[in-house]
Amino acid sequence: MDKQDNRGPEANGGRPLNFLEAIIEEDIRNGKHNGRVHTRFPPEPNGYLHIGHAKSICLNFGLAEKYGGRCNLRFDDTNPTREEQEYVDSIMEDVRWLGFDWEDRLYYASDYFDQLYEWALKLIREGKAYVDDQPADVISEQRGVPTRPGVESPFRNRTVEENLDLFLRMKNGEFPNGARVLRAKIDMSSPNMHMRDPVMYRIMHARHHRSGDKWCIYPTYDYTHGQSDYLEGITHSICTLEFEIHRPLYDWFLDQIIDTDYRPRQYEFARLNLNYTVISKRKLLELVEGKYVNGWDDPRMPTISGLRRRGYTPLSIRNFADRVGVAKRENVIDVGLLEFCIREDLNRCAPRVFAVLNPLRVVITNFEEGKTEELELERNPEDPSMGTRKVPFTREIYIEQEDFHEDPPPKFFRLSPGREVRLKGAYIIRCEGFQKDDNGRITEVYCTYDPETRSGSGSQKKVKGTLHWVSTQHAVNCEVRLYDRLFMKEDPEEATGEEADFKLFLNPDSLKVVQGKAEPSLRNAAHLEKFQFQRLGYFCVDTDSSDEKLVFNRTVTLKESWIRASGKES
Repeated sequence: MDKQDNRGPEANGGRPLNFLEAIIEEDIRNGKHNGRVHTRFPPEPNGYLHIGHAKSICLNFGLAEKYGGRCNLRFDDTNPTREEQEYVDSIMEDVRWLGFDWEDRLYYASDYFDQLYEWALKLIREGKAYVDDQPADVISEQRGVPTRPGVESPFRNRTVEENLDLFLRMKNGEFPNGARVLRAKIDMSSPNMHMRDPVMYRIMHARHHRSGDKWCIYPTYDYTHGQSDYLEGITHSICTLEFEIHRPLYDWFLDQIIDTDYRPRQYEFARLNLNYTVISKRKLLELVEGKYVNGWDDPRMPTISGLRRRGYTPLSIRNFADRVGVAKRENVIDVGLLEFCIREDLNRCAPRVFAVLNPLRVVITNFEEGKTEELELERNPEDPSMGTRKVPFTREIYIEQEDFHEDPPPKFFRLSPGREVRLKGAYIIRCEGFQKDDNGRITEVYCTYDPETRSGSGSQKKVKGTLHWVSTQHAVNCEVRLYDRLFMKEDPEEATGEEADFKLFLNPDSLKVVQGKAEPSLRNAAHLEKFQFQRLGYFCVDTDSSDEKLVFNRTVTLKESWIRASGKES
């Protein structure tokens, strides 16, 4: 037996137990399953995982870890027409990236196809399953509605011998797709629609990514799931709330097939719903295939791979899942909480650097031409152990266009004619003049600096504004992708009529690309390396970056800047 952690609420990080923890601790106290805790994460490999899956991963692996148990990774690969090895590989990468390890417990539902087939034969022999020749739409119509009984199939009372013969011929490939299905014989009058003779097998002449062409009949999820849990020794089968109504069927199949005292038990929790976000693999696939985004790992996507590419950290997502908690009722989480979690983590670990996204040249006229002064600046004030970095200061620098105003509005504390500001980590400068092009656009600003005001020199001179900057001589060219929320509507899936299309609410400004200038320390930054661009936000080196082109993705702004009413930044 695995060693158990029997800690109570007092050892639960100061928070009360969630309802799943309470169930597990009660099971342990009662010796259920001999004190074992064994969970599983069972994704279908028909797309990339999203933030909702991340919550489930953290929950299943986290509970196993907390109680000294085990967690399996199992692929529900029962529909070969929608599944690909690419998705299998991406799912394994995502689980590992989040920091979890299934060790030697990697399974596939297809591992159990032979056993599931034998159990199907058992149900047919016992008169509990039959082959139905009707098309899917007729079967669906006959099921009726919960408030009145369904209509029994005319094939429901076929003999055992006929059902066995037809099912064998289905397996041998004698019939085309959709010609027949195998159904469980349960109760066509049940108020639970899932108990009205559900389909167990359908004919699909499709090559499977693991079993090849061995099978042309494939089991349904409802028939496969409970038995897979049983075969793996799962104790707590944790699903999202939409599967609550499937639980009686989960138990029915086990009761007909299994003759041991051990049974896995299904428990349901509320799925993760985020505002301004679509979390549906079908709809995410629609965005990818329609080229509304640039693939599953587009940094605007709520996929784990998209969040990783955007600059999110495993710790930020795990902290988010912990803060969201585990509930029994559906609710909508503010995406701002996810953004808070990444800000909190990157504030602690991201080095501070200078980058200018909309460059304006500034000439410091009284600074010696050709001179370069090396300034030693801190890498992260939250973590002095990260040390310092060298930043070159020269006569000509770049600042942001918006940090200069010819005729400043009230409470504008940045640079304008006759006004002084501090260059962060350097000197106080004063604007003495500027130059415009023929279109009236300011192209160059002329300043003087006070050599007695170098940061750290003890100067008592104070100014209200502080600007970031980059030496023009040493600046590194970079492409900066400014990502924002993909949808403008708080609930993009909210119905607006029968033909409602969530894509109508896509944010046209979810990506803006600018050509910026960065300090030279970023020249050799590695893929996915994260930084705080001071005064601008947190940024991550994109995987498109190369020796020829440095590319950054904006992970998140320094503070919340989304105004729901207008969809514009403050």
